Amino acid sequence: MSGRLLRLVCTAAVAAGTALAPLPAEAVPEPQPRERSVADLLTDLQGLYREAEAATETYNATEEKLREKRAEVNRLDTALSRARLSLHDSRGAAGRLARQQYQSSSTDISPYVRLLLARDPQHALEQGHVIGQLARKRAQRVGRLTGAEQRADELARKARKALDDQLTLAARQKRDRDAVRKKLAGVEELLASLTPEQLTRLAEFEEKGVEKAQQELTTSGALGEAERKPSGKGETALRYARRQLGKPYEWGAEGPKTYDCSGLTSRAWAYAGTPIPRTSQEQWARLPRIPLKRLRPGDLVIYFPEATHVAIYVGRGQVIEAPRTGERIRISPIAAHPVLGAVRPDQPPATDAT
Repeated sequence: MSGRLLRLVCTAAVAAGTALAPLPAEAVPEPQPRERSVADLLTDLQGLYREAEAATETYNATEEKLREKRAEVNRLDTALSRARLSLHDSRGAAGRLARQQYQSSSTDISPYVRLLLARDPQHALEQGHVIGQLARKRAQRVGRLTGAEQRADELARKARKALDDQLTLAARQKRDRDAVRKKLAGVEELLASLTPEQLTRLAEFEEKGVEKAQQELTTSGALGEAERKPSGKGETALRYARRQLGKPYEWGAEGPKTYDCSGLTSRAWAYAGTPIPRTSQEQWARLPRIPLKRLRPGDLVIYFPEATHVAIYVGRGQVIEAPRTGERIRISPIAAHPVLGAVRPDQPPATDAT
């Protein structure tokens, strides 16, 4: 019996004042799950992408710290090796000094007695001056030995701590990597559950949303009216980014064959001679911020409240971005994602942006 027919029968029985016997369980239709709207699906998918990108930027930050810590460990190891070599030389010099002192003490009389017994007191005084100089040199050698020992001990302590920090960061990096993989697995699971028709409608719905957001942003005057020219370094960074168009997105990558969003922007500006932080959050936190109406090609546009995405401004309301897993570096509307703000890597400090 259909659900509609069942409802009609129940309504008729109530109207007649009669009671119906309960239907067998197998006769009651199972409630059908409501098909989710395209808007709901897009919200879920974008949320998963954002979580994956946030996890990626966390991984990138840990990777950057680990890279710096490895360099520190190598530097300290080199310094410690040199300090130990210097300490070895100082100990050898101290050993020779001790032997000389022992031999002198067993064969020489006191310089004061020598002065009293000397036939030529002036010569004895000059000889005493020489002895004093030798004593000062010996004291300096002992001081260098003590300093070398202290430096070697301090470097050894720092090297041990740096190595412990490196091991801690390596363990954190593994956890961050696993977190990214887990988020991306959620994206893949959702996409695999959709039919080709749903995927098509999803793409069309997302595209319409971007077109609407782009129109609202460009007509609001937020981008300003005048098109600005890039700086020399901005032009170089943008030229580098253009050469990467069509290359695949890969989380944690910074070229030359694949990139993630901040890997592309950091590499482009490094190529222009201005190293910038590796992650989008650090780029937003540490680089000079500028109003959107002052944007010029080469500037970086930061997205989402958590600053988890970044692109490089092309001009005329467009950016070059490494979008997300499964896609390639492309030119996109600036409003392809919710804009947080913009930064200019070569902006001089304490001056007005132009």
